[in-house]
Amino acid sequence: MTENFDDHPDAVDVRWWHDAVGYEVYIRSFADGDGDGIGDLHGLVERLDHIADLGATLVWVTPIYPSPMADFGYDVADYCGVNPIYGDLDVFDRLVAEAHDRGLKVVVDIVPNHTSDQHPWFVDARSGPDSDYRDYYIWRDPAPDGGPPNNWVSYFGGPAWTFDPASNQYYLHLFLPEQPDLDWANPAVADAFDDVLRFWLDRGIDGFRIDVAQAMGKDGQLRSNPQIGPWDDTAPRWQQWDAFDHRHDILQPSTLDIFRRWNKVVEPYDALLLGETYVFDAGDLARLLPGEGLHVGFWFELMHVGWSAQDVRNAIAAPLERVADRRSIGWALASHDEQRPPTRFAPAADDTQTGEGSRDGADLGRRRALALTTLLFGLPGLPVLYQGEELGLVDGEVSDERRADPVGADVTLSRDGCRTPMPWDRGPGHGFSTATDTWLPMGGRTDDDSAAAQRDDPTSSFSAYRALVKARRETPELLEPDLSWLDRDGETWPHVVAYERGSVVVAANIGSEPIELTGIDGTIVFSTAGRSGEFVDPTLEPADAVIVRR
Repeated sequence: MTENFDDHPDAVDVRWWHDAVGYEVYIRSFADGDGDGIGDLHGLVERLDHIADLGATLVWVTPIYPSPMADFGYDVADYCGVNPIYGDLDVFDRLVAEAHDRGLKVVVDIVPNHTSDQHPWFVDARSGPDSDYRDYYIWRDPAPDGGPPNNWVSYFGGPAWTFDPASNQYYLHLFLPEQPDLDWANPAVADAFDDVLRFWLDRGIDGFRIDVAQAMGKDGQLRSNPQIGPWDDTAPRWQQWDAFDHRHDILQPSTLDIFRRWNKVVEPYDALLLGETYVFDAGDLARLLPGEGLHVGFWFELMHVGWSAQDVRNAIAAPLERVADRRSIGWALASHDEQRPPTRFAPAADDTQTGEGSRDGADLGRRRALALTTLLFGLPGLPVLYQGEELGLVDGEVSDERRADPVGADVTLSRDGCRTPMPWDRGPGHGFSTATDTWLPMGGRTDDDSAAAQRDDPTSSFSAYRALVKARRETPELLEPDLSWLDRDGETWPHVVAYERGSVVVAANIGSEPIELTGIDGTIVFSTAGRSGEFVDPTLEPADAVIVRR
């Protein structure tokens, strides 16, 4: 059975990000250039050749702004500066110039939903109800019982309101209390951010990754959300969030007005608006990508999907069916907020899908991650790798004593494992820093994990990912919006996810047995198993994927 998605009104204009491959740099953990144990801009400049060698063309850098680091930079105290631990504006300008010399676009994180409670705006706002910046934030009187104004909860757990005794009011924060939400209904906030965007655009950047893009606008009446399950403020944060139907705190129509305004600001610079559109319903993603606002929005379902052909197929198909211009979908398996794919896909103790030979769980996790990444790189849209994916890194080991993430009751719920420093070289410290103690431990890395060990090894993860990036960028059919599923019902090829892009077929075996792809012959463009030449034996082993030109 073949299913076509050719009735979508795909945009005809071609922008530079339509054939880009992204690479996320979590700045604290990428490379330390000054020896203080924390990654910085100096280190990033020194390691740009690694990203260019991989073949990526877009570098997204997480927040570098002055910040008290309650949430490691996502609590901004100054939108037009650089935190001294990362460098200064001069080294930032050098980063942009050096990146552009290598053909790399630079996209910086912008955090517009909230500021730090140490931002001068909020310091002033907290000084009293009549302060100049009071209405930059969302303040409300207590409910009749003295509690919060409504039942909204924080993404990080607990109520989304904190009481300010000095003014006898609550302020809203969808994240930590140290991250008060801005009131985007106030025109002064929008004007201030126009200036912030132009400040960085005038320095030569190529776009913004917009943090919490789905939540900037709020319901004007601040109505309570319908409760759909039991809420326990001691439960894990996602269970708390899922206890409510979020009708009024996120996905408000006013958010689209903000994006349309920003689109007009960035258009003269030919700059990208890349949204952290953290939703799990493809219809909601489509609502955030109307065409005249965000250029690309991430689809997060694949960061949580299990090792199941049906689940993977459905997770890919859902946004392709709903988003009008499929090139506006951002595809990723990993980020600085999620468990690394080789860890997530490593088999459990009772998992029988162990592949062939003596491959251990971590290696099978890597093969599964590469197979799924191959599926994503064959799709229309913007694929983005998270630093270390190209090295096949599993989550680093972080003890409870070294846990740094402000969320998560214990280390198993924290984001530290995916944030441990990059291993660059062989030997102690693995080239991340000259410091004896880094902000997070190296996490149990080995010499084989390092970029130095993998760069010239044709059998390494790095070589495989570099070949995959090259295949995408040199296969024009993979950049077009059309796509046809091959046997979507799974009857002919059980446990295989396969689709066709013109004369190119992309397929992955998500099962536990070898499967022959009957009727698929041609030239191998890319193979996770390292095969090349003609696809004369069209058999896929478990956790393998292939791109074939008929």
